[in-house]
Amino acid sequence: MKRPELKEMTRLKETLYRDLATGAIDIREATRRMRRILGMSQKEYARKVARISPRILAEFETGTGNPTLATLEKIAAPFGLKVTFLPPPSWRNPEEHS
Repeated sequence: MKRPELKEMTRLKETLYRDLATGAIDIREATRRMRRILGMSQKEYARKVARISPRILAEFETGTGNPTLATLEKIAAPFGLKVTFLPPPSWRNPEEHS
């Protein structure tokens, strides 16, 4: 897998962050996008970036695995992301529910 050029990487990161903020993608899709932004396979990202088993990453991305919070943090950390609980998008503006 080829790593995108810097300008394209920046655009892809901005799109990733926006889609996460709006709830347009889930954590599994975000993980796939992060790998693609870096131009890495599951095996490469798991070993070189997240330092986890490639099997754990593959199972997580396909929805068959249930990683620990620590593992999710390792997957997200290279992009400055935090694993957190957020209210659904409809509840993110408290004035609407007063």
